[in-house]
Amino acid sequence: MNTILRRSVLGIAGLALSTGVVAGPLTTLTDTTPAPAAAAAVQVAKPDTDTLIPHGTQGEQSRIDLGDEQVSNVKAIIEATKKAGMDERAAVVAIATSLQESKLENLGHLGDRNDHDSQGLFQQRPSSGWGTVEQITDPEYSTTAFLKGLKQVEGWQDMPLTKAAQTVQVSAYPFHYAQWETQAADLVAEHWTS
Repeated sequence: MNTILRRSVLGIAGLALSTGVVAGPLTTLTDTTPAPAAAAAVQVAKPDTDTLIPHGTQGEQSRIDLGDEQVSNVKAIIEATKKAGMDERAAVVAIATSLQESKLENLGHLGDRNDHDSQGLFQQRPSSGWGTVEQITDPEYSTTAFLKGLKQVEGWQDMPLTKAAQTVQVSAYPFHYAQWETQAADLVAEHWTS
């Protein structure tokens, strides 16, 4: 009796298994119900103003319209900032600095209008050790070089933007960086997650 019962149970189990294997994928292939909302891609929140401008702005703010090349340079600065393992605030400082130095244009040598041998997005000078002309006119390299300098500024995160930028750049016009903080923050908010 046990042998007969065992064969029946095994036979039913085998039938159920083979039917499940055949029926399972067919049911899945013909299922056209939409995926639940929980399975949708998670939206990453854009950085907020308190993160981007933690110390408030200093002075009157400036703003310029950007062309495609300038927007491309903004994106390059943001990507280099992420690669360097730095946060959104570092990107704001870098973009504001580049807005002041070059209006986000990757400038080559400007002849008589050049400030010594300054070139690129950050107007870095080969003669001051920033790199070769080819390097400092490469947006990723020049941004990485700027950020390396920023990392060496103790407490840069707690400084007003203009002081952090000036400590790296050593400009003759140290307070001019501050005027670009709002536009730089807006650009980081727009492009950080894109």
